Amino acid sequence: MAIDMRVDLAGVSLPNPLVLASGIWGSVAGTLVRAASNGAGAVTSKSCSLAPRIGHPNPTVLHWGHGFINAVGLSNPGAHVQRQELARAHEELAPTGAALIASVFGDTPQGFADAVHVIAEAEPELVELNISCPNVESEFGRPFALDPDAAARATEAVRAVYAGPLLVKLSPNAPELVAVARAVVAAGADGLTAVNTLGPGMLIDLEARRPILSNRVGGISGPALRPVAVRCVFELAGAVAVPIIGTGGVSSGHDALEMIMAGATAVGIGSGLYCEGDGIFRRVLEEMEQWMEQEAVDSLDEIRGCAHG
Repeated sequence: MAIDMRVDLAGVSLPNPLVLASGIWGSVAGTLVRAASNGAGAVTSKSCSLAPRIGHPNPTVLHWGHGFINAVGLSNPGAHVQRQELARAHEELAPTGAALIASVFGDTPQGFADAVHVIAEAEPELVELNISCPNVESEFGRPFALDPDAAARATEAVRAVYAGPLLVKLSPNAPELVAVARAVVAAGADGLTAVNTLGPGMLIDLEARRPILSNRVGGISGPALRPVAVRCVFELAGAVAVPIIGTGGVSSGHDALEMIMAGATAVGIGSGLYCEGDGIFRRVLEEMEQWMEQEAVDSLDEIRGCAHG
């Protein structure tokens, strides 16, 4: 039986539903192409802003047994430098068939728009607005993703300068997640990424008697986040008619299929790369295909959103 793993993400055709999540392998063309060559249907660059950011000092990431806690602080070289690397990535990704998703953030709606205006020159297939990082609230204030009006303003500002496929990355911390989703869709978003890290949380070093992360607090990702992410995708899929990249703790074919059944169009993989490397994409795809063959499922369209019953 021939299994069709292709998906349509906001008008962009992907050879399969697996997406390298933002922030894992940075934005160097070589690493993005490496993920695609090893089975990713799309790759997302690390979030960038108009101006460069150093981010937080080490330690910034810790595996704590049930997932990860991180506070990298959105370090990036700035949009003008990143545009050059993404342009190279776009060219080198062409033979793989994988799409390039450029992730962008700002501290104001205009900041988002200015960064996207620069990054769009690299011709990514999609742009993702990271309005939901929980690790820079002390600098930027309350994340845009926690307020429908603020989220809409950021989306509208970008829509004024960018006409291509636009995704908005949401937060599991939003008290009105569906309201935020509806607001950004009404403002022009073509799709959603659900979700960013949960928290922030904290871990304490008993010997040092201090928080482990230099930022003290950080976002929670990995397996501990997955049930929350699945619930978010389920809620969003029942409320808005746009594609969703379901991301959060996915590390197996079972996990990916669970996201699809909750209503996701595509599935992001991030923290799993820390433990397994780029081989995770092919393994997850193989596990998905094996299950689909056993269950006589010809395409992902047959089971997408089926958990809504």
